[in-house]
Amino acid sequence: MDNLLAKQDFTTQELQMLSSEMDKKKKSTGAAWLLWFFFGGIGGHRYYLGKYGTAILMTFTLGFVGIWTVIDAFLLNGMIQKTNEAIEGDLIQKILTVRKAKENTAAQANV
Repeated sequence: MDNLLAKQDFTTQELQMLSSEMDKKKKSTGAAWLLWFFFGGIGGHRYYLGKYGTAILMTFTLGFVGIWTVIDAFLLNGMIQKTNEAIEGDLIQKILTVRKAKENTAAQANV
């Protein structure tokens, strides 16, 4: 929801830039599920989503002998969504930083 509020003042160009970058960086639901299916016991889907600490723990415990892997089947869609929201939030912050830098440059040029 915070991302939605941050985007409401974006120009069309900024929204297009955000969309383009999200298409490049967002995590695929299909890829995450395939990694869960084939490498879930060693945390492959968690490595893909950038959750390295728990992924390493899954690797060493073999997903707590499969129990954690089954639990992740119920949590995976939420993890993907949360990861993509975090990626979008980072991109929004970068766009806001660029906007502020442009405003500062324009203000300095007017002085």
